[in-house]
Amino acid sequence: MKKHEVKVYPSKALLPREKQLAWKIAGVATDKVAVEKDVSAMIINRIIDNAAVAIAAINRSAPTSARAMALGHARKGGATVFGMPAGKTVSPEWAAWANGTAVRELDMHDTFLAADYSHPGDNIPPILAVAQTMEKSGRDLIRGLATGYEIQVDLVRAICLHEHKVDHIAHLGPSAAAGIGTLLGLKQEVVFQAVQQALHTSVTFRQSRKGEISSWKAFAPAHAGKLAIEAVDRAMRGEGAPSPIYEGEDSVIAWVLSGRTKADQDGRKSVYDPTYYEVPLPEAGEPKRAILDTYTKEHSAEYQSQALIDLAFRMREKIENFEAIEKIVIHTSHHTHYVIGTGANDPQKMDPKASRETLDHSIMYIFAVALQDGRWHHVDSYAPKRAARADTVRLWHKIETTEAPEWTAKYHSKDPDELAFGGRVEIFFKDGTKLVDELGVANAHPNGARPFGRADYINKFRILTDGIISARESNRFLEVVQDLAKLKAGELGALNVTLPRGTLAEGKAGIF
Repeated sequence: MKKHEVKVYPSKALLPREKQLAWKIAGVATDKVAVEKDVSAMIINRIIDNAAVAIAAINRSAPTSARAMALGHARKGGATVFGMPAGKTVSPEWAAWANGTAVRELDMHDTFLAADYSHPGDNIPPILAVAQTMEKSGRDLIRGLATGYEIQVDLVRAICLHEHKVDHIAHLGPSAAAGIGTLLGLKQEVVFQAVQQALHTSVTFRQSRKGEISSWKAFAPAHAGKLAIEAVDRAMRGEGAPSPIYEGEDSVIAWVLSGRTKADQDGRKSVYDPTYYEVPLPEAGEPKRAILDTYTKEHSAEYQSQALIDLAFRMREKIENFEAIEKIVIHTSHHTHYVIGTGANDPQKMDPKASRETLDHSIMYIFAVALQDGRWHHVDSYAPKRAARADTVRLWHKIETTEAPEWTAKYHSKDPDELAFGGRVEIFFKDGTKLVDELGVANAHPNGARPFGRADYINKFRILTDGIISARESNRFLEVVQDLAKLKAGELGALNVTLPRGTLAEGKAGIF
């Protein structure tokens, strides 16, 4: 890996494109390096993972609406839509919209946390949709997805969007565009323009994950994937993009991120801040292995709660009476405290009537339910009756979080053996006694007690789709996806998962 310095330049500098981050990303996308076997295997795992969580959410409101919108853009020889028969295809950008929303709805697919947050599996719907439409092979899809994961992870390692209140899909647009470029074997110039367009159009704000969190949280990555496909389409037709999109005088880094001094922002003088980002990218001929640094979720909740859910399961075994608890303090990282903890100062995170999207971003609620139940279920644990249970509300409101420097350091560690997203929990009892325990990584994490392997992904798929699809369809999909590299051009429609006739919910009427 080589680190590339990225900072703002005045327009008069005429920064050559060869020195621009978007050009370098395009260079990675067009490098024809082979995909290694363990990377290919993990890509298959994540396709299984995505299908599992998408089908589990298929009849929820947001996926149903997204699917209805997509079906208004039918295209013969297009891309498949989760739940629909494989022969019913739509325009690829709308398939990406429908499938991306279904994948994201339950907040249960893969994750990567570093300088910023991400769900790299969000790259799969747009890249797969284009692969189906353009009749690409399984090997082509694997190459495209290896690039999508690589670029997203590399951007997330280096550039923090959250501190500037920008939603993390701003890294997804460029990564999906780059992955599609690899998939289609496009020239570097075309991918360069597509990456810039995708970034320019996918900068949105953190309010989508703040306060009263709505269904837009599920739509957001699908939106970025849709925009990425459209950006590639325009670039393939010869259209250009705002450039340099990262380093320009009025670019994303200059005005959205950390590119200028406050004096410059106030308009008093034109001084360029020496602040810069160091973005790691594979060198020419270096395999794309970033997917191996990502991890999936065993539990349907924000990733930073995964280890704490497992910890709650462990601690509950030593608690005889939950009413004897005086208070619970969770010592954790800056991000966990301020995003899903009491540091967010969101009263909605303590509200029994809050939306599911809000509750899965409340570690206070999550820890209380996990502690009481000793299990976590993607539906039952968020049910309105479950959230409103009086004893749960009492326990929930006794929980607070606090930032602990040692956990913030672990969260940002560049040493994979030290990297941790959990925390230390102190449970204070009314009789003056105290129970203390800690857990750094979730059991399913690569460094956890029970790291997820192929059998776990398959089991997750079977559990989440049980009662929704037939056993025959389940077996068919699992057999096909595990032979992904053998699928020939035009056969990728087999990766769709179909529900029995008459079981798909119908969306409300709209414009499309």
